[in-house]
Amino acid sequence: MDWRPDHKKERANKIPANESTPCVNRTITVPFDQEKYLKIINDPSLFRKDLDIVIKTNPELFPQGIEMGYLMKDIRPCKKLKMDIRRIEVDGIPYTVRPSFVMPYGTAFTDDVEKAVFLRKFDVPFWALSHVFGKDPMFWYRIERSLGRNSIVGTTIKDPKLLPEHLSADEKHSRLRGEKVYVATTVGNQCILGASVSESATETGLTEAYGKFKAEACDVDPAYAPKSVNTDGWKATMNAWKTLFTSIFVICCFLHVFIKIRDRSGKKYRAIFNTVADKIWDCYRAGSKSSFSQRVRRLYEWVKEQQVPDAILKPIQKLKDNLPRYSKAYDLPGSHRTSNMVDRLLQRMDRHLFSTLYFHWNLKSSELSIRGWALIYNFAPCNPRTVKKHKGWQSPAERLNQFRYHENWLQNLLISASLGGFRNGPPNPL
Repeated sequence: MDWRPDHKKERANKIPANESTPCVNRTITVPFDQEKYLKIINDPSLFRKDLDIVIKTNPELFPQGIEMGYLMKDIRPCKKLKMDIRRIEVDGIPYTVRPSFVMPYGTAFTDDVEKAVFLRKFDVPFWALSHVFGKDPMFWYRIERSLGRNSIVGTTIKDPKLLPEHLSADEKHSRLRGEKVYVATTVGNQCILGASVSESATETGLTEAYGKFKAEACDVDPAYAPKSVNTDGWKATMNAWKTLFTSIFVICCFLHVFIKIRDRSGKKYRAIFNTVADKIWDCYRAGSKSSFSQRVRRLYEWVKEQQVPDAILKPIQKLKDNLPRYSKAYDLPGSHRTSNMVDRLLQRMDRHLFSTLYFHWNLKSSELSIRGWALIYNFAPCNPRTVKKHKGWQSPAERLNQFRYHENWLQNLLISASLGGFRNGPPNPL
């Protein structure tokens, strides 16, 4: 059981599901030592000196035009935390410079909420966080939701060169106030790079949902064009990706062929299934494209001779008929032949959604919630053994970038999300 906001039905019916307030994130988040920040905030020359160092070392955190200089604008008080926040002006546009030890909207100091937000990676409910760490459940709900306003791709990937050439994608089936919805999930380099809630699994609905990943990726690199994407073979998914990236090659997941046969015949036809399973994986282990194709054709001929049940025959026949979609991976080194990577992350997402009793309120709120969780997953520390195995890099995002802005994982996330994670401003404000 998890806490969720208890909104009245009549109020929910008055607000459109796709309601959004257009806004552009003009908050620059920079690493500042809290003690030093409080000493220099009221001294423009000292503040500029420290800010210039950050601009020189990490220019990607700042808006375009910062290299031409900036003006010190004014100071605004943060009443909740009883401290001041300075603003600067770049190319005539004002930007707020928020230190990373302060949470968005000045709701709290980062160190005070870091441990509670970390527990959201393991789906600890909001009411439990409230019981242990204080505040009310809505406070913790809003913190997670606020993280979802950032670009997942831009926040997770520091260097455009690290955008993955090979992706894996699938839809997580879920529910929004009892109605079926689908979380279009894009994965690359062991990180969740896209999570968008669609009300339908049609080509149109999935194109729009996966299109949000494309918009964020192209904001990082306008010329971005992935070489391949692995899917489970759902036609609408394949067509959506071909619509978004015309040059991409859609690779069907070989694992799903085995899963379909296992689920339909693993118990009922156990004797023949074990033999067929060995032959299927023998095909998968083929060392070349021609060898793989030949083994699949020989497997199909064998099952026809053995007169196996249709539950086994038809998936293998479909595999043979669509060989180009399975064998193309041999021409694309580094591409994914199975959906293992996205499946592992969807299992984590499934546990998260189950513990929260799925989605509530409206489509916009649902999307912000799952996007916030995705960023927490990308940046929150892993098991110490895993960290040791990866030479001290604590999270999937750190392993991908081989870099961190701050030792505190939540401050690292907030700094990475400077300007909302958008290099050129959000294409579709959330």
